[in-house]
Amino acid sequence: DPHEIANVLGIPGIRYLMDNARGLPLNFMFAASSCVPSSPLETAGAVLSAADLAPLFDEPEVVALAEMMNFPGVFLGVPEVLEKVNLGLGRRLVDGHAPGLAGRGLDAYVAAGISSDHECTTAAEALEKLRRGMQIYIREGSAARNLDALLPLVTPANAHRFCFCTDDRHPGDLRDEGHIDHVIRRAVASGLDPLIAIAMGSTHVAQHYRQPHLGAIAPGRQADMVVLDDLRQVRVRDTWVRGVHVASNGAYIGVEKPVGTYPASGVRLPAGLDVSSFRVPVTKPGAPIRVIGMSPTQLVTQRVELQGTVDEGAYVADVKHDVLKMVVIERHNGTGNIGRGFVQGFKLKSGALASTVGHDSHNLAIVGTNDEDMLAAAKALASCGGGQCVVRDGVVLALLPLPIAGLMSDQPAETVVNQQAGLLEAARQLGCPHHDPFMPLSFMPLPVIPSLKLSDLGLVDVDAFAVVPLEV
Repeated sequence: DPHEIANVLGIPGIRYLMDNARGLPLNFMFAASSCVPSSPLETAGAVLSAADLAPLFDEPEVVALAEMMNFPGVFLGVPEVLEKVNLGLGRRLVDGHAPGLAGRGLDAYVAAGISSDHECTTAAEALEKLRRGMQIYIREGSAARNLDALLPLVTPANAHRFCFCTDDRHPGDLRDEGHIDHVIRRAVASGLDPLIAIAMGSTHVAQHYRQPHLGAIAPGRQADMVVLDDLRQVRVRDTWVRGVHVASNGAYIGVEKPVGTYPASGVRLPAGLDVSSFRVPVTKPGAPIRVIGMSPTQLVTQRVELQGTVDEGAYVADVKHDVLKMVVIERHNGTGNIGRGFVQGFKLKSGALASTVGHDSHNLAIVGTNDEDMLAAAKALASCGGGQCVVRDGVVLALLPLPIAGLMSDQPAETVVNQQAGLLEAARQLGCPHHDPFMPLSFMPLPVIPSLKLSDLGLVDVDAFAVVPLEV
């Protein structure tokens, strides 16, 4: 689902990815991005209607309408949402995204024709969706790790209703651990039959997306094969794609394809942005404030209410209690929108982290201990066209430029891995103990995964599907 670049560049961004995927030794299947933006509670660089998406279904590699994140729009019968769902059903199928959705709301969502979900975080949630006929994608990525909670549900009788996915996976994790093969290894180590685990990462996916030429080694099927040294370790020795030997012993042996010219994008900061732009004035003295409770291994956040720390009539970060300031700056259209709030969980002792990877609209998200470093981080990313950075005392300690839509690098993977390692080391110097704080930071603006998030429009109560004030 190319909705990341679609939220920045619209249809040209989707076409850019599709054009560059052709001819590569991988089977790329695309889904037409259903929610650009993910909801009306954020500002994206593009807005895609059903009419915009319809021509994509003429492309053979487009196999579905992508995850319908606006699940309230489905069960409330919002016409433009249902128009997209009906487009997907008429041309292919419709994937889902419904974290925590249950009961009659889930019934309506499934009745609309949505067939899968990858957002389950508990066995009870997955079981309820499984009983309604949904295909369950067990997610095990760099941030969201749901395998341990969901794998006990898988049995030989129902395994055909389960698949594996990673959602978001860092380049370093891809290099060091792998992708779906890593999830399969973890599942096998947890006791799942290796043949079932491999099928959940291959055949079941092909069946779900109605790709009868994929997912099996048999006459008439596409000649995609991997050779394993050991069935339980799932270590790939050789890989064939469309009958061509493309990888051996962990190294690519095919022909490299150069990076093509990519569409222009950037970071448009509000005019006159300065430290005062980050100020959060007190309007209800003595009232508690809403704070986002972040978990480094889950996308779902908690609602926290506490007394804010005040200095000269404004709320400020409180490092002692791990309450950091967060802002989301709209970067695409020059609206000047800045959402301001506070978050617990990052544990920074100094400095600031910033990223233009901020699902789903990919505005500029910054978390920090002081306004000066947050401003310096914003300016650093604006100067390089987007990316991620770590700042302390006004100095950029580490920078990962992402010039393609502020989301992707045009450098070799190993270069990106090394740059990212520098970011993580710099974050540790600020006191952050987490393996990778940029992954949870990238999901703090996403207003379609509960419970409390921050977009450029303000603090979002995802369960109420509304922007709410900071002060209670």
